[in-house]
Amino acid sequence: MSGTSQKRHIAKTITWRIVGTIDTILLSWFISGNPLAGLKIGFSEVITKMLLYYLHERVWFKMKFPDSRKRHILKTLTWRFVGTLDTMMIAWFITGDPMTGLKIGSAEVITKMLLYYLHERVWYKIDFGLEKRSH
Repeated sequence: MSGTSQKRHIAKTITWRIVGTIDTILLSWFISGNPLAGLKIGFSEVITKMLLYYLHERVWFKMKFPDSRKRHILKTLTWRFVGTLDTMMIAWFITGDPMTGLKIGSAEVITKMLLYYLHERVWYKIDFGLEKRSH
């Protein structure tokens, strides 16, 4: 494992978590009607999502799938599946209502997939943490 690529994955993990947390807080607040619940759900995810995202990023790094828009779409779909399950469970636990968890998770499927795809495209254009880029 290259230390350079690991730095890249850590940086991607942090930037994605910032974007994702803001989205989760706003959606959770809007859907639950409770700003405190939105904050609790959003900040609870910081640790779980950073760990899950980092592991997801490492798995995709080890796969020999060529860099392309198709790769970014597949990464988006697999990450969204993992992330949605995590959000639904946390929201259910914090609000005590499984339907609130389901509603927040369902809304995030749309917002997070768009945001994640854009995040992947931005990082695709950044050379940080890459020893050699093959476009």
